[in-house]
Amino acid sequence: MEENANSICLPSYKLLTEEQIQELHRTTLEVLETIGVRVAHETAIGLLQDTGCIIENGDLVKFPASIIEDCLKTVPSKIDIYNRKGELAMRLEGRNSYYGLGTDLINTYDIETGETRDSLLIDVRNAAIVADYCENIDFVASFALPHDVPTNMMYIECAKAEMENSIKPIFFTAAGKEDLSVIIKMAEAISGGEEALREHPFIIHYSEPIAPLTHSQGAINKLLLCAEKKLPICYIPTVLMGATGPVTLAGGIVQANAEALSGIVIQQLQSRGAPIISGWAVVPLDMRTSTYSYGSPEFRLTNSAFADLYHYYQIPMWSIVGTDAHCLDQQAAMEHAFSTLLATFDGANLIHDLGYLGQGLLGNLAAIVMCDEIVSYIKRILRGFDFNKETLAADVIKKVGPGGQYFTEKHTLQYFRTEHWRPLFMNRDTPDAWQKGGSRTYGEKVLEKAREILRTHKPESLAPEIIAELEKIVKKARKDLLNIEFHA
Repeated sequence: MEENANSICLPSYKLLTEEQIQELHRTTLEVLETIGVRVAHETAIGLLQDTGCIIENGDLVKFPASIIEDCLKTVPSKIDIYNRKGELAMRLEGRNSYYGLGTDLINTYDIETGETRDSLLIDVRNAAIVADYCENIDFVASFALPHDVPTNMMYIECAKAEMENSIKPIFFTAAGKEDLSVIIKMAEAISGGEEALREHPFIIHYSEPIAPLTHSQGAINKLLLCAEKKLPICYIPTVLMGATGPVTLAGGIVQANAEALSGIVIQQLQSRGAPIISGWAVVPLDMRTSTYSYGSPEFRLTNSAFADLYHYYQIPMWSIVGTDAHCLDQQAAMEHAFSTLLATFDGANLIHDLGYLGQGLLGNLAAIVMCDEIVSYIKRILRGFDFNKETLAADVIKKVGPGGQYFTEKHTLQYFRTEHWRPLFMNRDTPDAWQKGGSRTYGEKVLEKAREILRTHKPESLAPEIIAELEKIVKKARKDLLNIEFHA
């Protein structure tokens, strides 16, 4: 090897061939052109009709392939997301991967009492604090759907709790345009106005169409509002294979892609160049239990397929991790490790639902701490290793020779910290040392750490005048929205 030659050994993974990507795209265009999707929104129908789409029976839209191809050209291939302070936090492009929480878990494992109960607003606050502390968690989300808040105020109160308890970017949901408008107004107050938020967005809205092949009025309302304001939206179809979509993986992928691409067209027709994060969740319905299987290998395969497809489209993409386990046990660790590793190898940009338990129904703060370490482990794999004359170490091997030792070598001192990853909670003690240390399990360690974080971590506070402005906005929303009906 030449004296200055250097390379890096990196892991790589791709599921689909170029021919398969092209065939998925062609089949999706065929579905959109010959079958179409239902769009329950008058303004969106007008935009689509004016552009040359075929409208049948009032709301069934068929898309000429040329319109889809044209709109794909104007979708940004890069989205910069900032933190609450206006500092760049995530660059969603290429194979950059970022990791964060998910939203709306209806149940919470109480780390103090050990009981599973209805989620409360305090759980949103606590999740934000733990995620704010964890070095490898890049963005926060509610992690709970609070039962102690009036329905029309749930998402507003969640957003406020997240904004007040973490500086990290916020991934959030809303029931309709009504509460979404309030959350955006809160974010504008923090950023310093509408233009400032558009230039340095720290929020990403999450919304969904309805499978099969339907965009509801409420979903389109939110899609158009984010497009109008040029704020990032993650618009993600969810298809249950064998229930709301074909039972085959390839068929579910085609249907979900038709739903995703038709949403992109609507968004781009409203505002060319508006940022969108795409992809889909194509999940097997377990025919024995009728559950949505977070931990299934088929879910991992369909995630990998959309990653390959959306790398081809050069559109930033979302991905999903999680587990079907109902407690923080061996299954939870295994399924989170597999799903997070594969999502990273896919090059997915926005990997969410870290810490999700119970098929997306149960939150546990200790699971966030566990996932923080899983991501740290994966980042070490992703970094690979240097491959050069110095790291090949032939001179050191020659010096030590057969029967020698490397502990005292300068080469060891120079490289052991950077070459070798060191865990925070995983056990590396000998059996005797582990027993003398109390024989603590991994679950006990991360639970203890989650409790410690809540006791000791103080997130950076908002300025008092901003806190007052948020409270003013929320107080008005409580009055205006409490009894109105949102569009579904």
